[in-house]
Amino acid sequence: MNASLLWLTLCQGFLLINNVTFIAINGLVGLQLAPNIWLATLPVMGYVAGGALFTGLVARHHRAWGRRRAFQVSLLVAMVSTALCAWAAMAHQFWWLVAGTVIAGYYNASAGLYRFAATELVTPAFKERAISWVLAGGILGGVVGPQLANLTRDVLPVPFAGAYAALVVVAVMALAVISFIPFPPLPLPSATHPGRPLREIARQPVFIASVMACALGYGVMSLLMTATPIAMAQCKHPFSSAALVLEWHVLGMFVPSFFTGSLIKRFGVMPILVVGLVLNIACVVIALSGIDLMHFIGALLLLGVGWNFLYVGGTTLFTEAYRPEERTTAQAAMDFWVYITMALTAFGSGALVTTGGWTWMNLGTLVPLAVLAGTLIWLGRQRRALATAG
Repeated sequence: MNASLLWLTLCQGFLLINNVTFIAINGLVGLQLAPNIWLATLPVMGYVAGGALFTGLVARHHRAWGRRRAFQVSLLVAMVSTALCAWAAMAHQFWWLVAGTVIAGYYNASAGLYRFAATELVTPAFKERAISWVLAGGILGGVVGPQLANLTRDVLPVPFAGAYAALVVVAVMALAVISFIPFPPLPLPSATHPGRPLREIARQPVFIASVMACALGYGVMSLLMTATPIAMAQCKHPFSSAALVLEWHVLGMFVPSFFTGSLIKRFGVMPILVVGLVLNIACVVIALSGIDLMHFIGALLLLGVGWNFLYVGGTTLFTEAYRPEERTTAQAAMDFWVYITMALTAFGSGALVTTGGWTWMNLGTLVPLAVLAGTLIWLGRQRRALATAG
């Protein structure tokens, strides 16, 4: 791993500290402040909806400013937005809390491109491992995020306001690190290489399948992970237990990144995507089998590993869908659908877990998993038909 990739991996870790802390506390703070109980996860939805809202703007900023300047600006936004969330929690202002998480979505959308920027720091032969290694930085978030939420929950008079304030410091550290990375210039459309319209890019089977793998994999993960702290509170588990479950979940998300790229290189991307799907189904089976602490840990651990295989595999597959001059447009389109799916599932999880319960929410995840299974079967047939024709 070169030094630039190492720094970028650390920045991914800072991003996941932010994300995991948000996931651990946004639903609980929302539950305290929301005018109606079913709005409890709206601050979680605000974060990912903000990501979807800002994907187009982020793409334009990356084209205009380059990777480093765009990433730096997004970290300044992270500082302002998390400070706003801290104030909103202290002032008991639910809608300002939602506004803060929406603004933070700009940072989420921009930093979500770290995985694509990783491929620009290495040779094409190393792209699978670069994506996988940078995502491995999320281990830092898995270890630090839940503990940061737990240790800072009572630092300020209002529960968890201190956690939002701590995220301002995390963003400052990330800003210092990102400034050391010399990103290469982005290839831009030109008269000789104007790039295809997005409509044409998006019609490709490889585009559709890779977006579905990332979006539905993230959606199922978001649905279950967002609801877990609330479901565990309903089952009389203490917050420290919920933090432990989230820690194991995030470790499951990112520890496999040390070898996922190598597995894709050896076995191909399609088998890894299928394994990711199977692990998600296994997560649902364990979640439906009981509500003890070990059931939550086992289910969320498998959910994390399954997400890793789908997300790394889907991202790797997606790099086949665009030309160099099309990358910012295509990457923004990919992340738009990922964030839209996450927003819907994050909001839906609050309504499902507080009305239908943990069991019905898990059963509901079988629908998007069935859709993903059908998509992978369709892509496999498309590829076999092309290979036969060739």
